[in-house]
Amino acid sequence: MRLNQSILAILIGMSILPAMSNAGAAVETINGAGATFPYPLYSKWFSEFHKVDPTVEINYQSIGSGGGIRQLLDKTIDFGASDAPMTDEQMAKSQVPILHIPTALGAVVVTYYLPGVTKPIQLTPDVIADAYLGKITEWQDARIQKINPGVSLPNMPIMIVHRSDGSGTSAVFTDYLSKVSPEWKTKVGSGTSVKWPTGLGGKGNEGVTGLVKQSPGSLGYIELTYAQTNQLPTALIKNKAGNFMAPSPKSVTAAAASALEKMPKDFRVSITDSEGKEAYPISSFTYLLVYGKMDVKKGAKITQFMNWAVAEGQSFAEPLHYAPLPKQLIASVKSRIGEIKTE
Repeated sequence: MRLNQSILAILIGMSILPAMSNAGAAVETINGAGATFPYPLYSKWFSEFHKVDPTVEINYQSIGSGGGIRQLLDKTIDFGASDAPMTDEQMAKSQVPILHIPTALGAVVVTYYLPGVTKPIQLTPDVIADAYLGKITEWQDARIQKINPGVSLPNMPIMIVHRSDGSGTSAVFTDYLSKVSPEWKTKVGSGTSVKWPTGLGGKGNEGVTGLVKQSPGSLGYIELTYAQTNQLPTALIKNKAGNFMAPSPKSVTAAAASALEKMPKDFRVSITDSEGKEAYPISSFTYLLVYGKMDVKKGAKITQFMNWAVAEGQSFAEPLHYAPLPKQLIASVKSRIGEIKTE
């Protein structure tokens, strides 16, 4: 018996029939969650890839790297996303292998709200660490004034802003602080969640951005795109070579250069406080976290998407203030994607 159009419409509305694309094929829905750091880029990718393959719909929750890792281990999502590589301890909790697929690079920037200050301020590693340790509490502190000659810093307290959720952005930032400050390494350490010595917490890059924007005297850390989109200033940070560097795709790429020669096969690597005269010191790869064994249908679609993302998708990175993957790394990333097994 043939269904008439009205009955067909009712069945589709009740979700009794599978969702259909404009090409007449069933749509495969893929669910992911994790890092807010790459969300502007991933959102663009998912939209563009749907044009390439209308039979796949990728839903992504920007909940922070910690949440993405947790949901991945609980098997409530098809893929996770994190800026910080999973630890050996975390990976041991998974019943199936988890692969780290680097997708792009980005910068964690130190941003601030200083009324009347129009020139970008300069910050050194020790000053950033001591501000977050609660040891530097005023913008007119002599150490800040010394590295900012000619800048009229306001007479107001520093309001520290940090992440309140499990965060890859925090992991990158605290990894950097642990490298440049022995006291930070001993007292606080690094990770997606740490016990902050001082300050207010905001959820996601969005939450920290909002707190900084509305709080005169604030000092926070966010991903570069969030600063650019919200017209927040970014500090020039003194790198290992002694140069004050602004965050940009070029200076992030320079930070990755030294890691390429000794890149581990699983791509779990830190590029904070990197060597290189033009390296921005708080840079990071960002990763998709995928199961090494997947369902045939979803595995095929996720693999197809990742191969597109590390090839054609890289053209969207720089316009959104991310650095594309180094070209010499793409072949090995694709090889890693090819190791995913389907069953």
